[in-house]
Amino acid sequence: MTTIATLGPEGSHAFQAARLHNPDAALKLFPQVSGVLNAFKTGEADLALIPVYNTREGEIREYFHQMESLNHGHWIDNVVLPIHLAMGSLAGDRQPELIVGTDQELRQCEEYLTSHFPDTPRMAVREIEKALKRIKEAAAAAQVVIASEEILKEHGIPVRQRDVAPHSRTRFAVLGKKLPAPTGYDATAMITVPLKDRVGLLFDTLGEFSKRGVNLLDLRSETDPKSQELQFYVEAEGHINDPALKEALARIEAHIIQEPGAIRVLGSYPRLDMRAKRINTVGFIGTGEMSQWFARRLESEGYKCLLTGRATALTPEAMIARVEMVAICVPISATAAAIAAYGPLLKGNQALVLLAGEAENNLAAAIAHTVPEVEVMLVHNLWGPKAATMKDKNVSVVRTERSGPLCSEFEAFLYKHGADICHDSASRHDLLMGVGQKLPTAISIAMAMALKENEIAPADIGSHSTLTSLYGVLAMCRAHAQNPRTYAEIMAARGDGRKIVKSFAENLLRIVELAEAGEIDRLCGIIDDNRRYLREEFLATRMRQSLAVDEVLGKLIRS
Repeated sequence: MTTIATLGPEGSHAFQAARLHNPDAALKLFPQVSGVLNAFKTGEADLALIPVYNTREGEIREYFHQMESLNHGHWIDNVVLPIHLAMGSLAGDRQPELIVGTDQELRQCEEYLTSHFPDTPRMAVREIEKALKRIKEAAAAAQVVIASEEILKEHGIPVRQRDVAPHSRTRFAVLGKKLPAPTGYDATAMITVPLKDRVGLLFDTLGEFSKRGVNLLDLRSETDPKSQELQFYVEAEGHINDPALKEALARIEAHIIQEPGAIRVLGSYPRLDMRAKRINTVGFIGTGEMSQWFARRLESEGYKCLLTGRATALTPEAMIARVEMVAICVPISATAAAIAAYGPLLKGNQALVLLAGEAENNLAAAIAHTVPEVEVMLVHNLWGPKAATMKDKNVSVVRTERSGPLCSEFEAFLYKHGADICHDSASRHDLLMGVGQKLPTAISIAMAMALKENEIAPADIGSHSTLTSLYGVLAMCRAHAQNPRTYAEIMAARGDGRKIVKSFAENLLRIVELAEAGEIDRLCGIIDDNRRYLREEFLATRMRQSLAVDEVLGKLIRS
């Protein structure tokens, strides 16, 4: 039988949390955390359970620091327990002369006590059970006690007021001897040794996590009492054996802190989500690479994902009945048909998210083919399935009058992973996609056609290109090195983006005619007029980016 050491007495919150973790375990109860950890160290108990964080109090430092000094064992799991503190008294509603409780529980009730008993002194005790026995034996009617309702009842102390610390929850750490295997939805806690001062230490450390797409759940710093040097406590998403996290820690130790053994891993455990999630399962209509890309990242956040398509055993119809959110991720030309086929099957407690590159027609179809209670939103990610992360990558989000909390939760997922979100209307999205996708794609295809028609060998282009003209050549190659249907779908997409391509084609012919006629002054006038419209600030910013790209391209060409 598993034995768990934790804080007593029976009925305490730690006792309840241990029962929640393992109802069949034998519990060893101690009045102080030092006894709990000593029982774990000596093998008297298989596991130890101690409180480390409370939503009202914050970090429970007294217990947390003792866990840091634990040389044997690992932090392997967590239990979150709603805390229901009550006020007990032998004198009914009589005005108390003293309020008694543990230091932690008095802090959790600070708001209530300040509001109702601002002038009543308080006394913190280390062992609430001893305090209760003393009050009962002495019939100390002038004293009130803050404790769990279970403990008050056990000691025969009438409850005067229930739930004096509303919305309070405590996180308990479970300590064990063996590090658990990865689950795919994990977190890792670690702490540094006291660190020497260095400019940019924290910034550089965070950068190693950020560039690898590792999200931090918690970050705290404090001063070591002996050396007065800084220490960092970090809780990061991922198991310690995950390559990205392991690589980040190795890099930080070797190149940022530059001290072997500077980071001590406290443990890895299934990730604890303090947020209330409305979505449990996401269903995809479409099994392509982009659906798989999103599904992997959603699953790393604890969501279950179901992919359906023409070749899957699970049909879209069956999937829709099992999910809170449906994502349609199919080729642009097939999106409207998929909406018409499956939209009517969604019910009022579900959301339809279109992972699509054309907004106006698709959103209109989604509104028309779903009942009014279904949430609707469009998300257009401007990256492909080869991207390692979505950090700093553009995504256009088009919310509708029917976008609600389910849509907001999916948008929060994009935000958390670092996507650069732009909120558009449907028409604005399509118009800007004409600039960002349809037009560059059309130019790339036309450029390759021109090379072919004029029998220009691709190998000769580089020797006659400036770095600036090389941008267009690179875009042309990118468009022709990947799936041609993707780019054909972009060019054929409907919506306001078509106006941009047509406008460009008309202006290109006009420019060609002026150039053929030698109208240099008129061409200069057009360029100057364009410059005023684009504005100096925009041009200066883009010139800096252009020069940075030139530098990188120059190095690549020379190498």
